[in-house]
Amino acid sequence: SLTLLDTNLPPEAETELRSFIAKRLNKGALFDRMGNVVSVELSIPECKVGCYYCRFQHENLLETATLESDINAPEYVVCFLGGSEKGLELYPYLLELDKYIQSLKINLDLEQKFLETSVNPYLRSWFENAVCPIQRVVQLFQEKLASLLHAALSYTPVEVKNADERTEKDISRFLAAASLQGLVQEGTMTSLCIAMTEEQHKTMIIDCSGPQPQLHNAGNNRFCEDWMQAFVNGAEGGNPFLFRQILENFKLKAIQDINNLKRFIRQAEMNHYALFKCYMFLKNCGSGDILLKIVKVEHAEMPEARNVVTVLEEFMRETSVA
Repeated sequence: SLTLLDTNLPPEAETELRSFIAKRLNKGALFDRMGNVVSVELSIPECKVGCYYCRFQHENLLETATLESDINAPEYVVCFLGGSEKGLELYPYLLELDKYIQSLKINLDLEQKFLETSVNPYLRSWFENAVCPIQRVVQLFQEKLASLLHAALSYTPVEVKNADERTEKDISRFLAAASLQGLVQEGTMTSLCIAMTEEQHKTMIIDCSGPQPQLHNAGNNRFCEDWMQAFVNGAEGGNPFLFRQILENFKLKAIQDINNLKRFIRQAEMNHYALFKCYMFLKNCGSGDILLKIVKVEHAEMPEARNVVTVLEEFMRETSVA
C-alpha cells in the first residue's frame, strides 16, 4: 500500500498519480534507485505531463539491513511532475534526477520529525535545482554565453570568482552539461583536459562581483556565437526545458562536425583534394579552432593522420595571419 507523505497536487490528481504508481509497483516496474520518466494524464490544467518516479530505501537501513529484516525496511517512491512529452523525457534529466534522489538524505524516524525541516524543502526545490540552472546561466550571461560554450567545448579550465554558491554551481553544471564528456573518447577528453590545463594562460576567469559577469581570457568562435543566439532567442519563450533541448542540439552538431572532419582526414591521407576539403570545412564550420585540437589529440598515435592534421594547422595559421 502507498501512504502519502507530502504533495502539492490537487486531491483528484494525487489520487490518479497514486493509482498510476501502484500499478507500476504491482508490475514490478520500479527498480531501486533507478528512476524512469513517462507521460501521464492527470486532472490538472496541463493534462499531460512528464513524470519522473523513483523508488528507494532509507540509506542507513540499506547499509544495516539483514536479509531477514530487509523485507520490512520502509521504502519510498518520489514523483516529480513537469514539462510535457519533450520536457523531462530528455535523457539528461533522467540521469540528473537519479543523482538528485541519491543525494537525498532520508532521515525519517517514527515521528517523522525531519520531514518538514529537511526532506520536504529538498523535494520541493527539485525544479529550481534540476531544471532551471541552464536557464539562469543563459539569463545571467546573455551574449557572453558564447564564451562559456567555447570553454565547455574546448575543455578550457574555468575559474569563478566572487559568485554566490548557487551561481557558482549553476555555471559548473552548465559547463558540464555543455561539454562533450561521454560523447568523445575518454582518452581524448582526458588528453584535452591535460593540454588545456597545462596552458595556464588559457584559464578563463569569470568575475561575478558586478551585475554582469566579467570574463577574462575568454575564447570564442562563430559556431558558439550562432548557438548563443539560439539560447538568447529561446529565453523569450520562458520555457526552461527548451534550453536543455538547445544544449543537446548544440552538442549533437559539434559531434557531427567532429565526425565529418575525421572522415575528411581519412580521405586526405591518400587524396590531396580531400585535404583541401578538410581545409574548407574547417574554415566554414565556425569551430575549426576547437575541432582541430580534438582531432589532433585523437590522431596523435596515427602517423599519416597526424601529418594531415599538421598540414591543416599550418594552413589555418597562415590564413589567420593573412
